[in-house]
Amino acid sequence: MELLNTLVDKGLRRELPTREEALAVLATSDDELLDVVAAAGKVRRQWFGRRVKLNYLVNLKSGLCPEDCSYCSQRLGSKAEILKYTWLKPDDASKAAAAGVAGGAKRVCLVASGRGPTDKDVDRVSETISAIKEQNEGVEVCACLGLLSDGQAGRLREAGADAYNHNLNTSEATYGDICTTHDFSDRVSTVQQAQAAGMSACSGLIAGMGESDADLVDVVFALRELDPDSVPVNFLIPFEGTPLAKEWNLTPQRALRILAMVRFVCPDIEVRLAGGREVHLRSLQPLALHLVNSIFLGDYLTSEGQAGKDDLAMIADAGFEVEGTDTTTLPEHRRQGCGEAAAEESDGAEGDTEDLAATVEAPSDATRRDLVSVRRRGAGTDLPPNA
Repeated sequence: MELLNTLVDKGLRRELPTREEALAVLATSDDELLDVVAAAGKVRRQWFGRRVKLNYLVNLKSGLCPEDCSYCSQRLGSKAEILKYTWLKPDDASKAAAAGVAGGAKRVCLVASGRGPTDKDVDRVSETISAIKEQNEGVEVCACLGLLSDGQAGRLREAGADAYNHNLNTSEATYGDICTTHDFSDRVSTVQQAQAAGMSACSGLIAGMGESDADLVDVVFALRELDPDSVPVNFLIPFEGTPLAKEWNLTPQRALRILAMVRFVCPDIEVRLAGGREVHLRSLQPLALHLVNSIFLGDYLTSEGQAGKDDLAMIADAGFEVEGTDTTTLPEHRRQGCGEAAAEESDGAEGDTEDLAATVEAPSDATRRDLVSVRRRGAGTDLPPNA
């Protein structure tokens, strides 16, 4: 396909595709899927080789959020039967993080429900960051605490936070359809505050909420304009008890096309396969590794992922390798001021194409409620975490 040749050439030059080209990727057929994955895989290997960065989530405070984000099981008015607890103590959070690090995670993501942190909350998280860094040499820490107030980004950076996550989630035009308690510009402002404080910005999207192809392209182009170092791609987990519980709009094939589109628009940015991969990609998860260079290990905030050992086996079986703490994730040209700890580059990037294995046909029924599993282990429980 001429489209794919053009997109590969642009990706290798770090040149932004047009909106029409990005839309065309989403419009490709299932017959063309492996060609799309192979093309985007060339771009992925050019900038990241065959390395996969592992990230581990620690939910510091779960549930009872005053915001009304329709996709979220922790939202105001949610009837989802999730774990609900107040702030973990720094030592407990550090122990939870250590499980992820032991499983191979290079970055620990500290997340708390709520509109945004109070100054006392920032103090609490700062203590947690210090505890994690003291006990885990070389680990990166990313905070995700909601909308930031003046000065809070700087305080988190001083405490040792390497990165801050705040997702845009969907296009500006449709943001009001999923949330009314804050707007798109609030989220953009928080990402910019994190960048101004010297933290690496992490900001992504949620696919599968009923959005159009144009909405998906719009949010990815908005992200590219913000220029984060990491773009997590989440696929909606339709929790019972939330307004979007009946939204089952994704097939494994569409999920792969979305990831390929993101890679073409963000060729040299860390693209992270995040929540919902088990629900929507299912048996095609290994193919996604040809598109993304980062995944979450084990469980998520309020849902359970596949076993951490299965994540590691999947990476090895697909011919990829876990990225170590002695390796810098981003290409050299993106490292200035990104907040990522300095380290030596290990393996060189590869630019050649390789044949992809044949895929297993996905189930015909896209509604797989059996795969939506509420987290009942790890942080906030007495059971060991999944890592």
